[in-house]
Amino acid sequence: IPEGFTVHQTFLRLEENDVCSYEELVEAATESSFNYSFLEGRDSSDVSWLEGYLFPDTYEFYLDDEPRRVIEKFLNDFEYRFTDRMLDKFVALNQRTGLALTLRDIVIMASIVEKEKASALEGYTIASVFYNRLIHKASFPFLNSDATIRYDVDYYSKGQLITDAQINASPYNTYTQTGLPAGPIANPGLSSLDAALDPESTAYYYFVFDKEAGVHRFSRTLAEHNAWAQKLGLG
Repeated sequence: IPEGFTVHQTFLRLEENDVCSYEELVEAATESSFNYSFLEGRDSSDVSWLEGYLFPDTYEFYLDDEPRRVIEKFLNDFEYRFTDRMLDKFVALNQRTGLALTLRDIVIMASIVEKEKASALEGYTIASVFYNRLIHKASFPFLNSDATIRYDVDYYSKGQLITDAQINASPYNTYTQTGLPAGPIANPGLSSLDAALDPESTAYYYFVFDKEAGVHRFSRTLAEHNAWAQKLGLG
């Protein structure tokens, strides 16, 4: 299961490999109770409640496996991967940034990093941009992540976002809604989780993708950002 897959994509991959049907997995996800601290208080009426926690990894399953057991295997892997060392980084991050982040906030941030980064190493710089915006929210109230809108359009709202008003009102639209989106937008891998917990220290607030070079170009000011966009033929 690749890093950055959504719950929808993960369930489809399992169905394609004859592990369980998509419908069986959705039923198990929404009608079963799962005893994990990181899921406490979540509304399980929609399958998106598991978004961010189906850890991407290589798994072995039986053909026609039991759906609940399959989901628990992903959740057990997430619980195992989120180590005490990562919890220490979480505490240090809140002290360093002055933000009152929750562990769920970290998963949300990691999922955005997962979908925005061009490489594992770049993820730490991507995370710094979004944290800089959260820290200086008076000047930068919006995260401005295209990936969060794409998630809502493609997966969360299942094609129901049609009008500009609906898109602007989306809790996943980080161009119109302040702070982090309503939830994770993918299942992040280990490097993205680490980037969300231990971002690079930068003064960057903007980035734009350089398609030819395969990397993002980071900027401290809007003028620098616009200059990069113009140079890349995007502005």
